[in-house]
Amino acid sequence: QVHLVESGGGLVQAGGSLRLSCAAPGNIFMISIMGWYRQAPGKQRELVASITNGGVTYYVDSVKGRFTISRDNAKNTVYLQMNLLKPEDTAVYYCNSLNLGVAWGQGTQVTVSS
Repeated sequence: QVHLVESGGGLVQAGGSLRLSCAAPGNIFMISIMGWYRQAPGKQRELVASITNGGVTYYVDSVKGRFTISRDNAKNTVYLQMNLLKPEDTAVYYCNSLNLGVAWGQGTQVTVSS
């Protein structure tokens, strides 16, 4: 079974920053469009950002200008730099492949206090 391992979450005040990391097996990572998703309590999981192998990115409107997704193909790792965090960014954040059926990892909790 493929294992995705997210890390980097925590508790931060509004306006603060966090950097999330996600390591994936190389055979999956290299052919995947990688994405970061989040799920807040009582809400559906949503795609926050994605990045192709070639570095083409997508962001949901609510995080544009504040979040930056990047990937290190040598380390099979995708990152999400989150700046100017808001309380509404509070959620469990997950990474996954957009084009392969991969089981969800445990996620990492991000809590932004006002």
